[in-house]
Amino acid sequence: MPWITKDMVQLRREFVALSKLRGISFSAACSRFGISRKTGYKWVNREAQGGADALIPTKPKPVRRPNQTSLAMEQKFLGVRQEQPSWGPRKLRRRLENTGVCDLPSTSSIGRILRREECIEPAESAKHRPWQRFARATPNELWQMDFKGHFAMHHGRCHPLTVLDDCSRYLIGLRACADEQSEGVRKHLENMFCRYGLPMCILCDNGPPWSGNGQKYTSLSVWLLQLGVLTIHGRPFHPQTQGKDERFHRTLKNDLLRRHDWSDLDASQQRFNTFRHTYNHDRPHDSLNLDCPAQHYHPSTRAMPSALPCAEYDSSDLVRRVKSKGEITVRNRFFYVGSAFYGLEVALRPTATDGILRVYYAAFPLGLIDCKTPSLLPKGSYHPLVADTLDSNPKV
Repeated sequence: MPWITKDMVQLRREFVALSKLRGISFSAACSRFGISRKTGYKWVNREAQGGADALIPTKPKPVRRPNQTSLAMEQKFLGVRQEQPSWGPRKLRRRLENTGVCDLPSTSSIGRILRREECIEPAESAKHRPWQRFARATPNELWQMDFKGHFAMHHGRCHPLTVLDDCSRYLIGLRACADEQSEGVRKHLENMFCRYGLPMCILCDNGPPWSGNGQKYTSLSVWLLQLGVLTIHGRPFHPQTQGKDERFHRTLKNDLLRRHDWSDLDASQQRFNTFRHTYNHDRPHDSLNLDCPAQHYHPSTRAMPSALPCAEYDSSDLVRRVKSKGEITVRNRFFYVGSAFYGLEVALRPTATDGILRVYYAAFPLGLIDCKTPSLLPKGSYHPLVADTLDSNPKV
C-alpha cells in the first residue's frame, strides 16, 4: 500500500496509546483523531494481537535475533544499555521488568555490571543525588513550554518545540520547527489542544514569541487567554523555574540529538515521534518512582472549542474596546492595555480604593488604572497599567 506513510502509522500508534489512558472515553478519543469507532476498535485489536508492528498495513518481515533466548542476564542489561546509553541501573531494571523478564538482579548488582564493563563513569555517577521535587497535583493543571536550542541540519536549522505536562512529565508535544515565530507555535498548539484538550496554565520563559520586545502580552498569549488558558512566566534569568522542561532538554540532547546526523525537518520529526513514544511509554522516570509518564497522564476534559469564544461581562461592568494602538479611553485619559488586544473588549471594575479601576479581559485581570490622581502627561499620552496583586500573568 504505497499511500500509507510513516506519519499515518505513527498516528495509529499514538491513537492506540491515547485510548488506553484514563480520563477520556473511547468515543472522544476517536473524535479527536477524526476516525470512526469501528476504525478505532480495528486499530486497538490489531495492536493487542500483534503489537505495534501490526498497525503497519504491509506484512512485516520476520525479525530473527540469533541466540536471543539463550543470552545471559548480563547481556540483556548491556543490550538495553547500548540502546539507551544514558539510562542508569534503576531504569534498566524497571524496563526489563516491564517487558516481562523475571529473576532480575538487584539495582546495585546491575550497577556493578555496568561499572565493570566501563559503562558508567564515577564522576558522572556522583552527580546523581536525590532532589526535592515540586509538581502540580493533577495532569493538565500546568504545561511547561519552551524551545530547545536550535541545531544545524544538512538543510537549514531545526528549532525543537517542547511541551511537557508538569504533573505526569508526559511529553505533550515535540515538534521540529523551522523558526520560533508565533504562527508556527499556534498551529502546533492547536493540534495538541485538539488531541489532549486545554490545560489550565502554560509556563513559558520571558522570550518571544510568548513575551519580550517590551510587550507583556503578545498575539499568542492573548489567543491563549481567549481559550481560557493562562500564560505565566518564570523569573528573568532563572531557567530553573522551568526545571522540568529544562531537564527534559538535557535528556533530549543526550538520548537523541547527540546520536544522529540530521538531514531536514521531515526526517527530524520522524525521529522526534519515535523518541516521544519511547519517552512517554517505555522510559522509566525517576521522579515518578520509575513509572512511565503515560501511566500518570490523562487528557484534559476541557475540549478545544470549534471557534474562539467571546468575552462576556456583567451589565455593571464598564466595557471598552481596545483601539488600534492598544489603548482604551477612560475619563478623557488614554491607558495602554496592549496592541495584542486590538479589537477586543475589556471590562473595568471598581476596587476598594476610590478612583482605582481593575482592568479585565474575560475573567483575567490585566492591571489597574488610576483615574483619581492628577496626570502630568500631556493630553493624548498613554498611561501604563499599574501592576496588580491579582495579576493573572505573574512571574513565578
